[in-house]
Amino acid sequence: MSADIPTGQALSVADLKAVGFDETLGLEMRSATPDEIVATMEIGAKHHQPYGIVHGGVYCAIAESVASTSGVVWLMHTGLGTGAVGVNNNTDFLKSVPSGTITATSKPVHRGKRQQLWQVDMTDDQGQLLATSRVRLQNLA
Repeated sequence: MSADIPTGQALSVADLKAVGFDETLGLEMRSATPDEIVATMEIGAKHHQPYGIVHGGVYCAIAESVASTSGVVWLMHTGLGTGAVGVNNNTDFLKSVPSGTITATSKPVHRGKRQQLWQVDMTDDQGQLLATSRVRLQNLA
């Protein structure tokens, strides 16, 4: 996510341009509200583990990025802050795929003054659930 967003302003998808690791992954934010973010990523051989399917760490990285971005969008919308970082990531892998588009959708479980908890579900091109994550965030002052 771009770090040059003015404090206290609403964020748009254009503001959420991938930088750093998100850019390296190829993660793209498609829609963003304080209650949900939808992001996509094209996957292929460079994301595989030795058995020809997407490495579990890819799902963890997608979840962490989408949850953290969700937390920041909510914090800025409410005026409670401008930053959040992941402190716990629990990802369950449910179905494997070798290629295609992963769509990640975040939903809040808990949003507080100090911490947030987000659920991130990742689906394939047919809408089948591939992985589900719960990511706890620490809000930054």
